[in-house]
Amino acid sequence: MQPPPDIPPEQSLITYPSHFPIKVMGAKVEGYVEAIVKVAQAFDPDFDAATVEQRPSKAGNYLGLTITVRVTSREQLDELYRTLTTHPMVKVVL
Repeated sequence: MQPPPDIPPEQSLITYPSHFPIKVMGAKVEGYVEAIVKVAQAFDPDFDAATVEQRPSKAGNYLGLTITVRVTSREQLDELYRTLTTHPMVKVVL
């Protein structure tokens, strides 16, 4: 897979800084929510764990989370996505 092309700031659809929602899906296991909160706080020290939205899957085996993180640059957002997608507890990031 090729990396996305560099998009000049004037062509970005996101204005920085911005509060950006990210959906994260993982198995509903002990420590999952706390692990995702820890990642969010590493990128946004002011991230409030109380703002995490949780949605269990129909069968209850998976838990969807929505975290809204304050991002200040495209590079920060890209690194946050990379960190989440490579986390062992995460199945999907949208």
